[in-house]
Amino acid sequence: MPTITETYIKYAQLFPDKFAIETATEKISYRMWSNRVNQTANWLDSLKLSNQTLGILLPNGISFLQLFTGAATAGWTSVLFDLKWTESELQNQLTLSLPSIIITTSELYPKVKHLHPAVLLWEDCLQETKQASINRSTVAEGNLPFYMGFTSGTTGQPKSFIRSHNSWVASFDCSRVDFQMNADDHVVIPGALIHSHFLYGAVSTLYLGGSLYLLEKFSPSKTLSLIESQSITAVYVVPTMIAALLAEGRSSDKPIKILSSGAKWEEHSKQQIQRMFPRFSMYEFYGASELSFVTVLADKDYTRKPGSVGRPCHQVEIEIRRSNSKLAQLNEPGKIFVKSKMVFLGYLDKSEAGEHTGHRRIHSIQDENGWITVGDIGYLDEDGFLYLSGREKNMILYGAINIFPEEIEKVISAHPYVEEVVVIGIDDPYWGQVAAAVVKGTASKMELKRFCRQHLSSYKIPRHWFFIKEMPYTTSGKIARPQVKEYIESKVTNH
Repeated sequence: MPTITETYIKYAQLFPDKFAIETATEKISYRMWSNRVNQTANWLDSLKLSNQTLGILLPNGISFLQLFTGAATAGWTSVLFDLKWTESELQNQLTLSLPSIIITTSELYPKVKHLHPAVLLWEDCLQETKQASINRSTVAEGNLPFYMGFTSGTTGQPKSFIRSHNSWVASFDCSRVDFQMNADDHVVIPGALIHSHFLYGAVSTLYLGGSLYLLEKFSPSKTLSLIESQSITAVYVVPTMIAALLAEGRSSDKPIKILSSGAKWEEHSKQQIQRMFPRFSMYEFYGASELSFVTVLADKDYTRKPGSVGRPCHQVEIEIRRSNSKLAQLNEPGKIFVKSKMVFLGYLDKSEAGEHTGHRRIHSIQDENGWITVGDIGYLDEDGFLYLSGREKNMILYGAINIFPEEIEKVISAHPYVEEVVVIGIDDPYWGQVAAAVVKGTASKMELKRFCRQHLSSYKIPRHWFFIKEMPYTTSGKIARPQVKEYIESKVTNH
């Protein structure tokens, strides 16, 4: 069965000296990469642990990817811990994931040593892996889990989601077909590998035989310098990174693909980047941790389908269903259901928290016919393009009317003096909930209310307005809505 690392040995034979990964301090070939991954897998085998769940707390770099792919090759499941998490956040995720061991650096060791009984230093593990064989006799099964991530779900409480090799191998087909990625690509990964968008970008590049450039942490100037100095053909970004790249004020006429995910890429930003980088090809995709790729919007389509998140990706089916489960008509909003080989296995059963075992149950949310929804609301047009009305979990219940903050955000963000905006529902004694807007920019409250009246029904215009210098972000580059909500609620309470 296929696995996410199955191609490494083949590439080590086909082009052993081609470089696989380059960082600021190291550059390794496919032969070296294949050997390191096999040695890591063989070392993990030698530990003979029944709970084959590995916690990784490492900075960006080759070591991170070596440990992650080595664990996948050995049939282990990796859990990735963010360097920016507080102690309580780390403890929560450890309680959910229950890894048998955690591997970290000597520098990070004090942060986690008291939270788990088996914390190993990567510096020591690396020496042990170098003693292991470079040959691999066993192959992991494609239906095995290899990756455990965390998603907040509708309640805001974290849930552990599980992915199998098969789901990502199917996603690699999307990279080939929808993004035209192949072994000739030179790809920049400027973001943290803890974020699945960047982790996928790195692992898919290596699976396809391309060459990978890793940054230790995001730097717009370093990203642009790589693009200018190397034979870069693609870069993975989130929209907040695009804004930072544009702020550098540099331009390039190189033909490069930009692969964006994580949040909606605003129209004014797309127009700016096309002016500064006229030969860039833009690919924006909609998906979710549970779904992988759902739709993709290429630059040739965004001008004729403004507001759309694109057509279904390779081998993805989409249905829009009404609240009574009947299929919606074209252009009629409803809940989005997805069917593909790329969806996740399910959520880890929280009822088993506390049991240190490698055989915990996984709860699937697929129906009997393989369809799955994460509660997003949208509609399909006559050409098969998907439009998002909003996220069910973000919905504001104003009296008996459903308001989707994404619609309001889209209008406000179109104002020339607004850089970023978030709209949140807050409790109201009469209406149940009303909309409140948090804005980064120089536009005034009066200007924005007047602007909203031109484009929105009166009940959708925010009742509360707040202006801040910087938005809070998650590590994946998305605006941290829970933090924004806390900020709004504290301000309203103080009033």
